Amino acid sequence: MPAPVRKILHADCDCFYAAVEMRDNPALRDIPLAVGGAREGRGVITTCNYPARKFGIHSAMPTARALRLCPELTLVPPDFDKYREVSRQIQAIFHELTPLVEPLSLDEAYLDVSDVEGFKGSATWMARWLKEECLARTGITVSVGAAPSKFLAKIASDWDKPDGLTVIPPDQVESFVLALPVRKLHGVGPATGARLDALGITTCEELREQPIDKLLDEFGKFGRRLYELARGIDERPVKVERERKSISVESTYGRDLPDLAAAQQALVTLCEKLKARIDRNGRPPLAGVFVKVRFDDFTTTTLESKGLEPDLASYRQLLDQAWQRAHRPVRLLGVGVRLVPQEARQQLSLPF
Repeated sequence: MPAPVRKILHADCDCFYAAVEMRDNPALRDIPLAVGGAREGRGVITTCNYPARKFGIHSAMPTARALRLCPELTLVPPDFDKYREVSRQIQAIFHELTPLVEPLSLDEAYLDVSDVEGFKGSATWMARWLKEECLARTGITVSVGAAPSKFLAKIASDWDKPDGLTVIPPDQVESFVLALPVRKLHGVGPATGARLDALGITTCEELREQPIDKLLDEFGKFGRRLYELARGIDERPVKVERERKSISVESTYGRDLPDLAAAQQALVTLCEKLKARIDRNGRPPLAGVFVKVRFDDFTTTTLESKGLEPDLASYRQLLDQAWQRAHRPVRLLGVGVRLVPQEARQQLSLPF
């Protein structure tokens, strides 16, 4: 007897922070709007609405560049307490539909609705209900994708934004995946996309023609993931509890730290904040430490070690090595710890 087909929804709020601001001030609705830090403080764009996106503005863009692209851009500082409250309301609606909800951030989540008996078991009807309820109760539009797997549901939710609803039924998975551009696959960023282009691979149909050995040679263990995704294979379950893998703090500086000595001095405050954050999380078992450096040309490097303690001396040692990679002023500095995986912690706690 064949296994029952899963029904996975991916719900993604459209330009969430900007949408909350437009809801609260309708005068912002039809003009270019961005939520982010001020240009004077070396701020970056957190998100923007669709009128702003027509000018080429996007998240993580420096505010100064966004204002050059669109001088009439309205910039609003973020209000995370407000966004978290709206997110809580939306997540509560998700849980009315199913307890199997995996939040990915404040504005998106996976839902496993395979066993939901309401709506005659129709994932399409569930998705419509979700969109209608979120809009009616919170004033926020949500794009929803429905598919038999997580990776296809996520692609589907982005297919017809904003306010989209795209369904990929089981009998259409094969044709959908064959025509799917490889750059749409989860994990294929600009670098991997360029390597696939160089191999003449632009669609999943072309990717399927590659033997698994060649993909492993070209892309390492990610080659197996590419092999599976090109065939629509994604058995990842919706995880109700997400495992935390790291704890970190970082700071973007209003003025570049001009040299290594200035960056080393800035580590003192960061390490104090990191220690407090680790303490608030109950001092979990640590697997390693890392430092993150973004230079004034926006290149970023991360260096980590499994053999060091999360103290100032360790981070100074890592920072010294990381700074040698560019010898440039520092725009952003971060420190963090990797956590021992939950499974390994349970094994360590087992009696002999």
